[in-house]
Amino acid sequence: MPTYEYHCPSCNATYDLRQGFDAETTHPCEECGKGPAKRVLHAPPVVFKGSGWYVTDSRNKTTAVSDTSSDSSAAASPAESAPAPAPSPAPSSETPAAS
Repeated sequence: MPTYEYHCPSCNATYDLRQGFDAETTHPCEECGKGPAKRVLHAPPVVFKGSGWYVTDSRNKTTAVSDTSSDSSAAASPAESAPAPAPSPAPSSETPAAS
């Protein structure tokens, strides 16, 4: 059975109760008996362990180094050697006159 934390806003009492999953989220306060004590929810802690959580974990270090060095030299040489393509002429809206 899980242990839940409850807080009463009228007397500011905070206490823990062991209850089942199907227990009500509010009940009369056990300290003052007047106010409705509400269940306090906390986010569970998440811990990422092991490999695979970073982009660099999916490849080995020698491949990562060789990819970056070959990509930069390969990207520079085709751009320098290849001329820029000439823009194609736009179609004319005028029609030639019939003779």
